[in-house]
Amino acid sequence: MAGKGKFLDRLKAGEVLLSDGAWGTELQKLGLEAGGNPEEWNVSHPDKVKLVSERYYEAGADMSLTNTFNGTRFRQKHYGMTERVKEFNRAGAKLAKEVAQKHGGFVVASMGPTGEFVEPLGLVSEDEMYEAFKEQAVALKEGGADAVVVETIFNLPEMKIAIRAAKDAGLFVMATMFFDAKADPATGEKPKDASFGFATMFGESPTECVQAMEEAGADVVGTNCGNGIENMVRIVREMKPVATKPILVHSNAGIPKLVATKVVYDETPDVMASKIKALVEAGAQIVGGCCGTTPEHIQRFREELDKLKK
Repeated sequence: MAGKGKFLDRLKAGEVLLSDGAWGTELQKLGLEAGGNPEEWNVSHPDKVKLVSERYYEAGADMSLTNTFNGTRFRQKHYGMTERVKEFNRAGAKLAKEVAQKHGGFVVASMGPTGEFVEPLGLVSEDEMYEAFKEQAVALKEGGADAVVVETIFNLPEMKIAIRAAKDAGLFVMATMFFDAKADPATGEKPKDASFGFATMFGESPTECVQAMEEAGADVVGTNCGNGIENMVRIVREMKPVATKPILVHSNAGIPKLVATKVVYDETPDVMASKIKALVEAGAQIVGGCCGTTPEHIQRFREELDKLKK
């Protein structure tokens, strides 16, 4: 395990590091209601939030995210709690820091999308979006975050604003974009095998995004959510030739399926772990999980990464 200095030294040395897995589904297992406000739990259920981090570190993670994905004022507006944005973010980072210090881990605070678009596509000005991300980033740093990961962003204008805000707050910044399969130009349909490659919802390629994120100041670049691990291997192969920064991947446990009113992710720990070597060979330097992954997935990732060291 590694604290802040050792984590960054290991990253700089080219070591492959292990992140954590999904947060929302783990909190739901602990009682968070569907549609509930996860960030409010940083104040009302701190022990349960810490338990999620604890389980990931026990599984072998080198770093853990914070329970702050919906931490901007735009997202908290949906819950009528914009006045508590700073409180929730500080608390989330503080809880993660408490657990990380026990395990020598590295706290990477989660900053998710605002759900808004910058003018002229949307109704939010660039300054308004910047201030929302800056408010969150400053609170996360005050709470003890070592870094942030701006994650699950669908378009480059928002990503670049978020990176700038986090850098201005004095934080080490990781940045991961959400990619989907490109549609068949002839039919408009998206093939399951992603035979036409990957892009954001606005058509931005993994290559374009890597270059833009690095130019904006990201210290780590990559991708998260939206794809199972096999597609993530393909996306990293696209990114690696142009990336000059370490690449982070948080893969879903497959594409979610609705089975009898329940959302199911069908990539088991063993299925995902079988692709870890390929993911690393493609160029990933930090690997972890997104939607549907569990401490059991992370434990299997740890086992596979340890094999690669031998």
